Amino acid sequence: MYISQAYKVLHEWWRYAVGLLVIIFAVIIGQIPFTIAVLAKAVSNGESIIGMDEMAMMSILEPNLNLFLMLLSFAVGLIGLFLAVKYLHKQSITSVTTSRPKIDWSRIWFAFIAWGIISSGFIFLDYYMSPDDYVYNFKLVPFIILCIIAIILIPFQTSFEEYLFRGYLMQGIGVITKYKWIPLISTSLVFGLLHIANPEIEKLGYVLMVYYIGTGLFLGIITLMDEGMELALGFHAANNLFTALLVTADWTALQTHSIFKDISEPETADFFDVFMPVFVVFPIMLFIFSKKYNWTNWKDKLFGRVQEPVIEEDYKTIE
Repeated sequence: MYISQAYKVLHEWWRYAVGLLVIIFAVIIGQIPFTIAVLAKAVSNGESIIGMDEMAMMSILEPNLNLFLMLLSFAVGLIGLFLAVKYLHKQSITSVTTSRPKIDWSRIWFAFIAWGIISSGFIFLDYYMSPDDYVYNFKLVPFIILCIIAIILIPFQTSFEEYLFRGYLMQGIGVITKYKWIPLISTSLVFGLLHIANPEIEKLGYVLMVYYIGTGLFLGIITLMDEGMELALGFHAANNLFTALLVTADWTALQTHSIFKDISEPETADFFDVFMPVFVVFPIMLFIFSKKYNWTNWKDKLFGRVQEPVIEEDYKTIE
């Protein structure tokens, strides 16, 4: 039913192709302030950004300014996506979000709070088990600024990714190919592969792609099973927000004034980094969601055909 929402609006394949170009253009526009700021700072330092690796470029600016400008591009990208949905497809934001009559904010908050508690618990557990791997990084004023930036802009970043992959592309690929498993697998793969340039991959190895692709698959499954992306929106926002506030490291994509800093030097991702979340924790989350929201008919919702809704017509009774 969720993917079938796209049948009710303009859904020709070329509209999704044009929409992607609009979205990419919006993201590029949003990256201009970051590029200008990095270039100006490099020039003032007598450096050149030509040939500079990503980690060096990310460390040029003050962390809070760097985070703000990075997240700004996602906010602009989200605006571009909404414009494509509204004007190219004549579709409402509600129908690209959920099959329900209105967006269910209680679902968003449940997933946000549940995963916020669980993910934070794992961070504090690791800190308890390996305290030598962390240093206390808390500074009041920078942390308050970080909170303001993160609370306001990280939901834009995560919502952009969810609306793009679990919303716009999930529905578009679904109505074009007619099968639900095709958008589920393809959006998960693309979502994971877009993280391949992250500095974590260089540090921990390509095995970390199992985590990124697995996360995309998990988010796609809860979207299809729940007939809407509210749970995915809440989960993704909690995952990035609590991580940004609680812990950072010199080899991660997000450099923040977090409470803790991981100073360990991992050579490769281990079981707890990759396989435990994907093959243990995510299945438990699926079980929790399925029981709370009474999910049934898994095979059809994940692998069935995308059915075009029957449009009922009004007939006048001829007397």
